[in-house]
Amino acid sequence: MHKQPVTLSIREAGTYDVIVVGGGPTGCTAAAAAARDGARTLLIESTAMLGGSGTGALVPAWCPFSDKKQIIYRGLAETVLTRCKEQQAHVSKEQLDWVPIDPELLKRVYDELVAENGAKVLFNTMLSAVEVNEAGTVESVIVTNKSGLSRLRAKTFIDCTGDADLCAWAGAEFKKGDKHGELMPATHCFLLSNVNEKAFKEECDNGMRVMGNHPKTRFYEIINSGKYPLIQDAHACCNLTGPGTVGFNAGHIWNVDNTDPKSVSKALAIGRQLAKQFRDAFAEYYPETFGNAFLVSTGSVLGIRETRRIEGDYSLTLNDYIERRSFEDEISRNCYFIDIHHSLKEAEEHVRERADGLSTSSMHYGPGESHGIPYRCLIPKNLKNVLVAGRSISCDRHVQGSVRVMPVCLAMGEAAGTAAAMAAQETGRVREISTLRLRQKLKAYGAYLPDPEEILSAKA
Repeated sequence: MHKQPVTLSIREAGTYDVIVVGGGPTGCTAAAAAARDGARTLLIESTAMLGGSGTGALVPAWCPFSDKKQIIYRGLAETVLTRCKEQQAHVSKEQLDWVPIDPELLKRVYDELVAENGAKVLFNTMLSAVEVNEAGTVESVIVTNKSGLSRLRAKTFIDCTGDADLCAWAGAEFKKGDKHGELMPATHCFLLSNVNEKAFKEECDNGMRVMGNHPKTRFYEIINSGKYPLIQDAHACCNLTGPGTVGFNAGHIWNVDNTDPKSVSKALAIGRQLAKQFRDAFAEYYPETFGNAFLVSTGSVLGIRETRRIEGDYSLTLNDYIERRSFEDEISRNCYFIDIHHSLKEAEEHVRERADGLSTSSMHYGPGESHGIPYRCLIPKNLKNVLVAGRSISCDRHVQGSVRVMPVCLAMGEAAGTAAAMAAQETGRVREISTLRLRQKLKAYGAYLPDPEEILSAKA
């Protein structure tokens, strides 16, 4: 019996105005915003759900939406938060910071947001290659799913992969990690059910505290007991996400690179064992709260904090952050603190100082304070029709520790989607749009983009 040789076949699968790769929070608002402005938009997602960190990774709470005076992540970001709170009976309508996330609810919210604005979605579809010409224009992407290999074309592309895969594969320059290449650790979040709610609220201050920093913590007893060897530091944020159910952003897994499949595969297996050790340790050391707790789920993806940062037309610096700088082309404000998770060595030494001597306590903003994010940070230097949004925008590592979280990613995504639609309706080149018009459109959609005098007034 003779077999015919297999030939590589790539199916032509369509042409769009805007293609968004990555369906996390950034990709959802990017796709919704682009489609809202009339662009034929396709959102490509590698998993079976939208939402990324808040759904697949089971991160249990939103980082703050306010600058301690007012909500600053508005527009589609505020829409997502409001729709979630409306369906969470245990969450106050007034609460803006560290709001618990119900992951199943959030999946539906994102599905509805994208669909109602007219964007199409392809689930279970992996970006496999990028076709770019010598002028730096991405002409198409190759994706893989149950249909095999497919080619998809667009006028403009938005990289919302979190790892800047599209940009990197198209030849964009990037940086990774600190000066030694070390990346922040990952976390494999998990859910415990059958938790004693009354005891939990008393023990964990309604989940708003980080358990490891709680005055009554027994975390260091757990670590020093030697019974739970995978629990190596006291990182454990927890929130009541539903009846008798607590979500945990707990523990660290070091030396994980989300661009290395072998590294991620190993970390997922470790994360599942770590979650079980947490359940058992909590049951032993917090028996009234977690004595009968059941480990119901671990994230289907890891909580990744850092990989590539694209070299863009402008790189947001630590000094920009410290100076609370504003920019003529800013497309979002940001108020989250510099949040760089420590190395294993620092965890073992229990140091609060970062390797470069900067203290986390000095990197928090006061009420009413924020900085701008320029549109130029979303433009990879040597690409013509591509924007990047989310945790891989052009910035230094300290700033990445702030702009990587979900509320600001939602705001950046809306800006990127609006800009991409504008570009697609014109030349396709993302540098040629009017940033003044972009800002006007975003403001009309509800974005918080105050003039300098308004910022001074807010701080007063």
